[in-house]
Amino acid sequence: MSRAQPRSRPALGEALAARYASVRSLSNSLADPLSDADATIQSMEDASPAKWHLAHTTWFWETFLLRDKHGDYELFDEDWPFVFNSYYETEGERIARFSRGMLSRPTLEEILAWRAHVDAAMAPLFEREECVPLIELGLAHEQQHQELLLTDIKHALFQNPLDAGMWDARSSRESGNLRLQERNKADRGSRLHGEPDWHMHPGGIARIGHQGEGFAFDNEGPAHRVLLEPFALASRLVTNREWDAFIADGGYETATLWLSDGWAWVCENGIAAPLYWREGEHFTHCGWQERDPDAPVTHISYFEADAFASWAGNRLPTEFEWEAIARGQEGEMQAHDPQGGNQLDDATPPLPVGGEGLFGDCWQFTRSAYLPYPRFQPAAGAVGEYNGKFMSGQFVLKGASCATVRGHSRPSYRNFFYPHQRWQFTGLRLAKDI
Repeated sequence: MSRAQPRSRPALGEALAARYASVRSLSNSLADPLSDADATIQSMEDASPAKWHLAHTTWFWETFLLRDKHGDYELFDEDWPFVFNSYYETEGERIARFSRGMLSRPTLEEILAWRAHVDAAMAPLFEREECVPLIELGLAHEQQHQELLLTDIKHALFQNPLDAGMWDARSSRESGNLRLQERNKADRGSRLHGEPDWHMHPGGIARIGHQGEGFAFDNEGPAHRVLLEPFALASRLVTNREWDAFIADGGYETATLWLSDGWAWVCENGIAAPLYWREGEHFTHCGWQERDPDAPVTHISYFEADAFASWAGNRLPTEFEWEAIARGQEGEMQAHDPQGGNQLDDATPPLPVGGEGLFGDCWQFTRSAYLPYPRFQPAAGAVGEYNGKFMSGQFVLKGASCATVRGHSRPSYRNFFYPHQRWQFTGLRLAKDI
C-alpha cells in the first residue's frame, strides 16, 4: 500500500498563497455593490468606512510583511500609513478615528489599485517559513474586517431615509430562502416555539482556551483550568418572537430587570427595541424586510441581553460554560462544529435564520468580563497591541455570526464588545443553574 508523502515547503507555500488570494478576493467582492460615496461614509465612531477597511487590511500586509520582511519593497504611498493605521501606537501618529469618514481621497478605485499592488508583491513571502505566523495573523485580521465591513456599511445605509440596501430584495430572498432550507433540515425534531431544549453539564474541572496546533489569537490562551458548577445551556438562540413577548410585557419599561448602567442607557437613549427594528420589519443589507419571528433576535446590547435573561428567569452563560459545551466536555452532547450553522461563505447578504448548533447566526453574549487568562503575555512588537490592551470594560461573546467567514471561529475564540454596543450581529443564548 502506498503512503501519502508529506507536502513539500513549495506545496505549503502554494496552499498559503491560495488562501491569501481567496481572503483578499472576498474583501473585494464584498465592496463590489458599493459606490465610492457608499464606501466613504462613516455613520459613527464605532464604525469605519468600507474603503477604510479595504485600505487598513492592505496597510497591515504592507507594514508588517512587505516593509519589515520583503527587503526591497517600497511603500505604495508614504502618506497613507498615517490615515490607515488603526490603533498601533508603536507605528506612530494617525488620524482620529472619527475622521476616517472625511477621507474623500484616496478614492475607492485607488485603494483597489493599492490592494492589487500589495497582492503582487506578497508572492515571495509565502515560501518563507518565518513569515507564516504573521501571514496567518494577517488572514484572520482581514476576515475580522470583512465582518466589520458588512456591519459598518449596514449601519451607514440605515441612516439613509430612502430604504437604501447594499443588495436588492431578490438577493435577500434567494439567500434567505436557501438558509431557511438549511435551517429546516437542521431543525427536524427540534422546537422553535416554547421552552428550548437544554445542553446539560454536570460541572467539574474544564480545560479552557486554545489547545490545538492551528492558528489562534493571543487572547485565546494560554489554556488553563476552571471549575464549573452544574449548569445547562439552551439548545437554540432567543428568537424575535420571544423578544416581542419581552417588549409586550414591558421589558424596556421595568427598571428592576436592568443593571443600573443598562437602565440609565435605556432612559438616556430612549431604547425600546433592538437596533434596526420598526413594527414588524427590520433593516437588512437589502433594505427593510419583514421580520421572521422564528429567526434569532440580533443587534442587541449586553444590557438588553442581561435584562431579557432576567425577565425569562434565567441568566447569561459564562464564556467557560459556553466553551465547555462547544467542546463536548463532560456533557451529554457531542462537540459542536465550529464551521457549522449559518456563516458567511461568499459575498451574499448575511441574515440570521436560526438552527441547531452553537455556531452561526449571531455572536452570543456571555456574562464574562473580557480579561486576560492566567499567564497571558501579549506578543512581542507592534502586533502585541492587537488584543491585550483592550482587556478593560468589555464582555466576551462566543460563537460566530451570519457575517463571520466560515472557518474563522473556534470554541476558544473570544469576541468582545462594550456593554452598550449593538451594531454587530449580537444575540443571546440562555443558561441556568441546575
